[in-house]
Amino acid sequence: MFNLFKKVLGKTNEAIKEVAPNKKKEITKDEFEDILLEADVNYELVERLIEDLPETVNRIQAFNSLISVFQYKADWKESDAKPFVEMIIGVNGAGKTTTISKLAYRYREHGKSVILGAGDTFRAAAIEQLSRWAAKLDLPIVATKQGHDPSAVVYDTIESAKAKGIDHVIIDTAGRLHTQTNLSEELKKMIRVAGKAMEGAPHRKMLVLDGTQGSSSINQAKVFNEMIGIDGIIITKLDGTAKGGSVLSIADQLKMPIWYIGTGEQPADMIRFKANEYVNTILDEIFI
Repeated sequence: MFNLFKKVLGKTNEAIKEVAPNKKKEITKDEFEDILLEADVNYELVERLIEDLPETVNRIQAFNSLISVFQYKADWKESDAKPFVEMIIGVNGAGKTTTISKLAYRYREHGKSVILGAGDTFRAAAIEQLSRWAAKLDLPIVATKQGHDPSAVVYDTIESAKAKGIDHVIIDTAGRLHTQTNLSEELKKMIRVAGKAMEGAPHRKMLVLDGTQGSSSINQAKVFNEMIGIDGIIITKLDGTAKGGSVLSIADQLKMPIWYIGTGEQPADMIRFKANEYVNTILDEIFI
């Protein structure tokens, strides 16, 4: 797991080395500030994190400062429901479809059956992309034509899962935030219809955030949370950027559980997020 976090934070750790080329037992408060800013931690958060630290900082003090950001209630929502229905939410380009393939792959690796629902009927490309992943992973999919009612896809996917005894339903949704009112109504309707198809569904609403987008992804999350309530976050694209510190900003601003981190482009490239391992991977580059 540590190696995987090192892979995700590889470019971030390279950026840290430019600021602090040599590992030390202690660093100055100013050095710690520079390192956090270089890793793309929000400036106001950096000021709060270093506020109560002494002028020279050791690893334990640095760890306690960073881990404090994750002290929010993080319910890992599990349910015995069969099928277990999840909706995957996020703006176009955040990596939703790839993330769906990763979730499906993960469930199947744990011996569970999965069906996909192509609920982003606004974009033909989204339907095609999800259908390609379904074919690649040999998964059933419920898909329709562009422009059709996404709620019908939700209903049909859940009904199909119930009829076939499938364990997991993963539904894609549209992510065009420039028509917020329409999108909000559409998502709310999809949720209502899921509840009609199966009581208690959707059991989880997952938000996919592009970790390279900084404050704009935080603003998106707030909008989606106000619309429909988000249960947790999956962060993508961190492996290709030096902005690994953005995870701290996301956790601090949103106070929502981060469940997974994408580690690459392939279906197997996703790990469970563990705050202590994330923090330690950063500190390994700074301290002896």
